[in-house]
Amino acid sequence: MKSDRLLSILLLLQTRGTVPAGELAERLEVSVRTIYRDVEALSASGVPVYAQRGRNGGIALLPGFRTDVTGLTADEARALFVLAAQGAHAALGLDAALASALRKVMAALPAPHRPAAEQTSRRILVDPVRWMSGPRAAVDVEELHDAVFADRRLLLHYRHSGTETPRAHTVDPYGLVVKAGVWYLIADLEGVPRLFRADRVKRAVLTQEPVVRRAGVEPADVWEELRRQVEERPGDVRLRVRVHRSRLDLFVRLHTGVLTGRPEPEGDSAGEWLLAELAVPELAWARSLLSFGPNLEVLSPPEARRVLAEAAAAVTRLYAENG
Repeated sequence: MKSDRLLSILLLLQTRGTVPAGELAERLEVSVRTIYRDVEALSASGVPVYAQRGRNGGIALLPGFRTDVTGLTADEARALFVLAAQGAHAALGLDAALASALRKVMAALPAPHRPAAEQTSRRILVDPVRWMSGPRAAVDVEELHDAVFADRRLLLHYRHSGTETPRAHTVDPYGLVVKAGVWYLIADLEGVPRLFRADRVKRAVLTQEPVVRRAGVEPADVWEELRRQVEERPGDVRLRVRVHRSRLDLFVRLHTGVLTGRPEPEGDSAGEWLLAELAVPELAWARSLLSFGPNLEVLSPPEARRVLAEAAAAVTRLYAENG
């Protein structure tokens, strides 16, 4: 709607200052000609907006002009108040700031929208921690948060997975990501994007060297690249398995990331067993399937069956020796 677009232009100019007409057109998904018509409409309604020509020109408001109009719809107001349940603010030490910001937003909301916003903050709960993930060590995310905004290189003393002794790395930080309740620092190490779990950072020291980031690369770009590397890691070993229908939901939930396709019925579609294929990094990974007991059988390759048989035999011997 045109009224929504006019308000969006007003708020963007109020937040950003001078904005090129082309950028406004791209963000609002209209033509530059439409933007200039909208600017004329704002001006006719009494908003002191003007166009600057030239290389550094754009659309701007007269200095000092502000509006208290929020322009929030009922759904937009409810969406904002879901933020109160995200949990990331506590790790950053921003809980009090969030509460204060939401009080200010509530005061600015049109009266009819306030009850729905208040109900949303009480009735929509977001717990980012996975089930049965166990207790987590305290993480000083505030220190990493400060480092990300300092625009300086960071000396990390970091413990890699499977090791006990931290190693020192000088990295160029881009930002922080919280995924399923776990915080990560995304940074370049010698120009290569890397992911560092915050709970493995033993010490973080700001250096005096300015940060060196790849030109035109945003934190979201780095995260997307790293996320794909983790989620789309090719499996070198293909396991063909049969799983009992009673355990199918749990099997799919736990192994979505390595399933190559949807499990298919074995033989008769009404049978109790389904066939599936998993793409996993190594044969030893197959040991994790022992948790399904007799409700899952690895059919191939033979080497994977041998790994499972040896692991099961070792468990049998352990309990036999202890009576």
